[in-house]
Amino acid sequence: MEELKDNKFTVIDDKGNEIVCDVLFTFDSDETNKSYIVYTDNTLDENGNIKVYSSIYDPNNPNSKLEEITSEKEWKIIENILSTLQEEISKKIEQ
Repeated sequence: MEELKDNKFTVIDDKGNEIVCDVLFTFDSDETNKSYIVYTDNTLDENGNIKVYSSIYDPNNPNSKLEEITSEKEWKIIENILSTLQEEISKKIEQ
């Protein structure tokens, strides 16, 4: 992961292509004692929704590699945060 600048960073895919990603948000979990980054490469899935990704990262090392999330517990934490954010956004749009 390249250093964050203007809430963007660049990753290199397995084919050697540079992909610019936008950071949606970051958070630290007291439950896992890890830091997470939630981001998008602004591509769409088969239903036309923007693809969103999450990884473990080290906020103190801007050149650290993103780590894959393998724990079901960690995915549940992230899914709960995303659901809460979607609900809050929907409420604001309705107002």
